[in-house]
Amino acid sequence: QVQLVESGGGLAQAGGSLRLSCAASGRTLRSYGMGWVRQAPGKEREFVAGISWSGGSTRYADAVKGRFTISRDNAKNTVYLQMNSLKPEDTAGYYCAARFLQSIVGVTPEEYDYWGQGTQVTVSS
Repeated sequence: QVQLVESGGGLAQAGGSLRLSCAASGRTLRSYGMGWVRQAPGKEREFVAGISWSGGSTRYADAVKGRFTISRDNAKNTVYLQMNSLKPEDTAGYYCAARFLQSIVGVTPEEYDYWGQGTQVTVSS
């Protein structure tokens, strides 16, 4: 079973940038499709971005398309989420997630099997 630990969250101003990292342990990430999901207070979990196990395919929520970029470094067992042009509505807890032996990118939170503990992102206006 893979364990996931997120880092890189914090406070940013609108228009600013943050980069989240998700480090895996216990298993190699090469066998996992990966994703980022966020949840704001009082709202349901929302898919943000996903990437295939090879990194060859990515998917994004419409709300972040063109601003966020997901990537992975399998040699470092790490997945990243580069967030640019941040908006106050991006404020949420951001969670890294993994799905085992899936070549198709998951685009809903329910498609993911393993989760990190989350990192908070707060964007001020």
